[in-house]
Amino acid sequence: MILAIDTATRSASLAVYDGAVVRAEYSWDTADHHTVELMPRIADLLRQIDVPIEQLTGLGVSIGPGSFTGVRVGVAAAKGLAMARDLPIVGVQTPDILAYAHRWARPPLVVVVRAGRGRWIAARYLKSRTDWKRDGDFWLTTPDRMGETWEKPTTVCGELSDQERTLLEQRLGERVSLSPGAFSLRRAGFLAELAWQRIQGGDVDDVAALQPIYLSPDQQVTA
Repeated sequence: MILAIDTATRSASLAVYDGAVVRAEYSWDTADHHTVELMPRIADLLRQIDVPIEQLTGLGVSIGPGSFTGVRVGVAAAKGLAMARDLPIVGVQTPDILAYAHRWARPPLVVVVRAGRGRWIAARYLKSRTDWKRDGDFWLTTPDRMGETWEKPTTVCGELSDQERTLLEQRLGERVSLSPGAFSLRRAGFLAELAWQRIQGGDVDDVAALQPIYLSPDQQVTA
């Protein structure tokens, strides 16, 4: 039974997964209250499905990039539980969660995560034989800059407001295909599946060495 924790941005999510089905899942807008909300909501989620913490066999956590506070809180909570219960832990890069949920989409795929001050953290993915593979590093961008150099249609998903969706469609036209809003929500159920697959394959992280991924707030904004 895996507990998945994603508090990388204001869009937070928890899930419990047993290897076959998502037993429970809860997503909410934290309004930057990660610190006070996370542990009580974990307790409520486990209580709802009558799963004591002793039944957990692993943990998955979103390690960023994202907001500094959000990523730090989620990773600290997951590491604390892993150490206290001697559980295997898997850290998953935040954009990978949305990419995993979009295996049906046409490549290339660009995932965006909110970075504050009207900016996005973006990651580009291409299809391998079985799944998406990130193409290059993360970069910072804005709705009025992203896609300037795109020459072919690109699927975009992630934390986009209605205004930002309209702006991208007006600017890029046929060069962009926006994922529906429901598919653009980062769900911990997908994080849990990714973590389960890695744990079953023996690909776990060293709990002491696992660290959040941050992008510098001064990093240059590019297209």
